[in-house]
Amino acid sequence: MQLTILGCHSATPRISAHQTSQVLEIKNHVFLIDCGEGTQVQLRKYKVKFNRIKHIFISHLHGDHYFGLVGLVSTFRLLTRETDLHIYGPKGLEEVITLQMKLGGSWTNFKLIFHELTSKESKLIYEDDTVEVHTIPLKHRVYTNGFLFKEKTGERMLDMDAILDDNIHTAYYRKLKQGADIINEDGVLVKNKDVTIAPSKPKSYAFCSDTVYTESIVPLIKDVDLLYHESTFLEKHEKNAFPTKHCTAKQAASIAKKAHAKQLVLGHFSTRYDDLSEFITEAQEVFEPVDIAAAGKVFKV
Repeated sequence: MQLTILGCHSATPRISAHQTSQVLEIKNHVFLIDCGEGTQVQLRKYKVKFNRIKHIFISHLHGDHYFGLVGLVSTFRLLTRETDLHIYGPKGLEEVITLQMKLGGSWTNFKLIFHELTSKESKLIYEDDTVEVHTIPLKHRVYTNGFLFKEKTGERMLDMDAILDDNIHTAYYRKLKQGADIINEDGVLVKNKDVTIAPSKPKSYAFCSDTVYTESIVPLIKDVDLLYHESTFLEKHEKNAFPTKHCTAKQAASIAKKAHAKQLVLGHFSTRYDDLSEFITEAQEVFEPVDIAAAGKVFKV
């Protein structure tokens, strides 16, 4: 599982401060998470192939999280994309994007499928044989969700040396991967655990976008391998956090600690800060390991 940060700052973009957007590569999927202004430029810069993006997840309808979406969709059209594009986001997102496309006379030549979100409870919004995606209800000035991406438990792996020693026909390999005991060529029962290896532990990633400090999300992200949590402010500006419904680095670290996260990544920094190392210093007083997001930075799990 690999997370690439395309942008991690709040409010207006600057030359060195790009708005929120991320790419998560998980089980052969390439998921785009949020799409701030200039996201398609960042995708090109970090060599993410546009045609691999089939699902986009938008946390909320504040411009620094979705103003890049209509431009990206328009570029897909210009590139003669044919693959369906699924977009998950708050109710109203479809109206905004389709109106812009229609008024500009530039409707897509591919299927644009919106999955509008309204529930204030965690919901399963995407699932296939390898991955699940759940919403994480957050508390911000407008309806907002984070997203929890979870690998499913994979099949068991074959221990080929043991399989050959036990004279097992290839016709049974599929059943072995699925965990079944089988009868070998000699008519002997072979226990699955003796000829297979347990799959790797499923990995998980939680994206917690704009939100005031809320412990309600802790049960939803329990034991997550990688947690991205907004930390717009430092504690010295904590008085600004609650009115704007944002968090401090210390508060983000507290959530990570309570959730027993394996690793914390801080992001959504206010552009008032030039030295982001202060965010690490503040968070480390509560939780470790902690790192800060930066455009182009890659986190592997």
